[in-house]
Amino acid sequence: MGLISNGTTIFDAGALDSGLAKGAMTLIKKLTASSSGTLSFVNGSSNVVLDSTYKEYMFTFNNIHPSAQSSFRVGFRDGGTDYDAPKATTNFNAQHNEADTSTNIGYEGTYDQANATGFLTLDQEGVGTDNDASLSGILHLYDPASTTFVKHFMSTVQHYYASSWSMNTYVAGYCNTTTAIDAVQFKMSSGNIDSGDICLYGIS
Repeated sequence: MGLISNGTTIFDAGALDSGLAKGAMTLIKKLTASSSGTLSFVNGSSNVVLDSTYKEYMFTFNNIHPSAQSSFRVGFRDGGTDYDAPKATTNFNAQHNEADTSTNIGYEGTYDQANATGFLTLDQEGVGTDNDASLSGILHLYDPASTTFVKHFMSTVQHYYASSWSMNTYVAGYCNTTTAIDAVQFKMSSGNIDSGDICLYGIS
């Protein structure tokens, strides 16, 4: 049984028409962590596509579990070998504890970067190491192959903080360079990514 709105099929036999959202999603690469120091997506390496093939790319993070309480971070490479593309960013966070005794929402300037080249923190306070603790979320990267414009990105992650908090963090910004971004790397602020996976999709 399908759902049709104004002549457009939205659902058909339980499937969502992929053309309604951002367009068709093509899985490019899935990396699974196993006590991994870094997980890297490099254009032209190991079947990774991160060039002008797509105007938008999306990374999904699924149950990222660290070896030590630490923050999940991303770096962008603009040529060369280092993930040091300069970034201008903004950051805000909502949080609520399991005991239902404390909540907070607010801008978090401490985590912002102002044309900085270091890895960017995508969560706050760090992901816990309890057996059931993890982080999940997404990151969108727009037109990384452009040599005219800066490269915008947006991230939303949800994670379990060590002291039983639910934390939802929103990070956005741009790589302040007109050089193409040809690789993206993820890692923890300390220790390894013990388990979890990151998938790269092209959006057409």
